[in-house]
Amino acid sequence: MTQEPIPVTYTLKDILKQITETLDTGLDKIDQKMDKQYTELNQKMDKQYTELNQKIDKQYTELNQKMDKQYTELNQKMDKQYTELNQKIDKLETDVNDIKIGQARLEEKVTGEIKTLDAKIDGITKRLDFQEFINRGVVLGLIVAILGGAAKMLGWIGG
Repeated sequence: MTQEPIPVTYTLKDILKQITETLDTGLDKIDQKMDKQYTELNQKMDKQYTELNQKIDKQYTELNQKMDKQYTELNQKMDKQYTELNQKIDKLETDVNDIKIGQARLEEKVTGEIKTLDAKIDGITKRLDFQEFINRGVVLGLIVAILGGAAKMLGWIGG
């Protein structure tokens, strides 16, 4: 049982050529698949990048709106406090002016009373001076009367 050899009609060159063609076809298919996957990957990455940018932009916008709102509220509060402070300062200025006016009136009144008291003191001084003058006269008269009476009793004066 021997088999007869099968005649080979292929040469090594033909076989290598077929292998090369098969490899080239396989590599082309692999390249096409890789290009397709690369394209799909890039599209997915671009889509995710776009979505991420949209989310970031949305959050940035929301953050800016919140900050603007807080800035506005803070400005309103500061304006309100500034207005209240100015009102208090105006009230204090009015009170100080009222106190100064009251003090000036009081000074005028005190000055007037001092002048009145000065006039009264001058009148009292004149009365006291007059009273002292009278008292001196009375004392002098008493002394003269006592001396006269003593002289008469002692007989120095006639009669």
